[in-house]
Amino acid sequence: MKPLPRSFYARPTVEVARDLPGKIIAHGRCSGRIVETEAYLGIGDLAAHSAHGPTHRNRVIFGPPGHAYVYFIYGMYECLNLIAEPAGVAGCVLIRALEPLEGIAQMRRRRPTARRDEDLANGPGKLTRALGIGLKHNGADVTCGPIQVFAEENQPVFEIGVSPRIGITKSADLPLRFFIKGSRFVSRGGGSSRQR
Repeated sequence: MKPLPRSFYARPTVEVARDLPGKIIAHGRCSGRIVETEAYLGIGDLAAHSAHGPTHRNRVIFGPPGHAYVYFIYGMYECLNLIAEPAGVAGCVLIRALEPLEGIAQMRRRRPTARRDEDLANGPGKLTRALGIGLKHNGADVTCGPIQVFAEENQPVFEIGVSPRIGITKSADLPLRFFIKGSRFVSRGGGSSRQR
């Protein structure tokens, strides 16, 4: 499988966020199927890190598409986003949950408190730990770097659910969360959906 090309990411953020569920993300010997994403729209989206323009922390979001934006939250978790939109336009997609596929034993060592496979990567902080992704990967090129995203040749057929984003207070009503309906691997609140 070849990594998704940069043109996949150089599109409106909502389109990228809706098209990522079902794709495979890999780092090292570990991989998982993306089952849940959230779109963050840049300037004007008050829940986005880029809402008020570029800073040293968020400059990756304003850079070329197809790169990773990794940030630290709550003093303990890293979160992985993939940059969308053309360079100079802010937009990124938070990867919220994965279905583990390869390297599950290694994921279990990284996430020893997870009781079931469904708990290994069913949240943004859990999946980065399971895959071994951290702040050192901020700015990594996901079209050719250590983290890559692939489309399966025979991707399973599934239905995409849509709902407001989870765990935010600003711009909280926007329907910008996309997930594979019926997946056991989505994060908390996974059952709430509004279909487009």
